[in-house]
Amino acid sequence: MTPYKNSHWLVETDWLEENMHDSNIRVYDCAAIPERNPDITQRKKHPILPKSSKDKFYLQHIPGANYLDVPNQLTDKSTSIPLMLAPTEQLVTSFRQAGISNSSHVVLYSSGSPIWAARVWCILHSLGLENISILNGGLQKWLDEGRPTSSKEKKYTTGNFSPVLKKHIFINKEQVLSTTKNTNTLLIHTLKPSVFDGSDDRLIFGRRGHIPTSINLPSSLVLEADSATVLSSDRLEQIFKNIGVDRVENLITYCGGGINASLVAFALKLLGYNNVSIYDGSMNEWGNDISLPIAT
Repeated sequence: MTPYKNSHWLVETDWLEENMHDSNIRVYDCAAIPERNPDITQRKKHPILPKSSKDKFYLQHIPGANYLDVPNQLTDKSTSIPLMLAPTEQLVTSFRQAGISNSSHVVLYSSGSPIWAARVWCILHSLGLENISILNGGLQKWLDEGRPTSSKEKKYTTGNFSPVLKKHIFINKEQVLSTTKNTNTLLIHTLKPSVFDGSDDRLIFGRRGHIPTSINLPSSLVLEADSATVLSSDRLEQIFKNIGVDRVENLITYCGGGINASLVAFALKLLGYNNVSIYDGSMNEWGNDISLPIAT
């Protein structure tokens, strides 16, 4: 089996249990709860409004873990578009308060799909932190293996993280629009096919459909069936080559709010594809801007 080119970005449960007491290790539960928008008048614009999962974190988590609250700590609250990336200063402050320094080895996990861990991974990656890993299989695999849990939050000492920005990781709608006629860029829609083709009545982001020239690759396809475990390097490579990622210069992933897109971007990075960006606004923004083209 071929190893991932960037195998250090994915760690296994046995590795974490053996190394969790290392003074440089910082473990974070990143889970959030994707709920339907309670405002019926807004539901066909922004159908999903995730909320914090911190209450569940306090019930059971990996020993030594802290909690990173994506919907509240790492999201821009000044815009009506859900889940937009918070300003850099807010992100850096949140990560420092959580105990992260440039010397830290950060290990991220979610319960269920690793989409939330991947979101935080991509944020930290965009800020220049390289020693970051996702726990393969997440909390569920940890529990299935009978490993220890805790209900006590780890209070790390405030960190001194200093960012080195990688501005190409998260891009805006103008940058995406400029690529729709560029054959050297592949736009990857990472939600299920019924959202891609507009037939899903529960997930409508203002308008039905997808960004023109996109291809569809649901984020679930980079995972083992009914699992939070990432596919092997060989299987991932085959899936990505089947959609032509090796035939273009640039790759852009998007979804509803940049979360599922982060998992596919992470999987691409794991294989060594460096030309990957995430459209931060995704369909929450694009679908509700009638000046932008759309396809079904």
